[in-house]
Amino acid sequence: MKVSVIGKGNVGGGLAALWRASGHDVQEIGREGGDVSGADVVLLAVPSAAIADALSTVSGVDGKVVIDATNHFRGERPDFPSLSHQVQSITGGPVAKAFNLNFANIHDKVASERTPPGVIYCADDAARDVTEQLIRDAGYSPVNAGGLDSARAMEDTLPVLFAISQAGGGSFFYRIGTPEA
Repeated sequence: MKVSVIGKGNVGGGLAALWRASGHDVQEIGREGGDVSGADVVLLAVPSAAIADALSTVSGVDGKVVIDATNHFRGERPDFPSLSHQVQSITGGPVAKAFNLNFANIHDKVASERTPPGVIYCADDAARDVTEQLIRDAGYSPVNAGGLDSARAMEDTLPVLFAISQAGGGSFFYRIGTPEA
């Protein structure tokens, strides 16, 4: 699969390395922008305040499946139901929200886990399969939170994860599953 990653920081760079290691053709795009027209899917991993600017420097993204890994940290929120809806308003294609609730500084440790950690995601129907595949290919287990209408709830969950981390948990993986029969 051809994956274009917009954002070369901890999130984008870490996931690009995992996907490259699993055999994907990965293109990384930074502030200079670039062309993603050859991509099957695009990951957006930039600060929330940079969403519009980052996407304005990229050509070929219109109509593409975009996985939004952004979170809102400070300042005024854009006037959209979620950051994923903002992304969709710019790209016009199917969008998923994923990887925004995972600690990027431990992506390199996922392969050592006996049981794959979870990635909570939500997605438009047309983005669901590719999102689940890329979650698995990064070494994680997909945890479906429904349609894109769940994106804001996912964004609003981040402070809870940070509170756990700051209360002594540090960076951590999570797993969600049903009881065994």
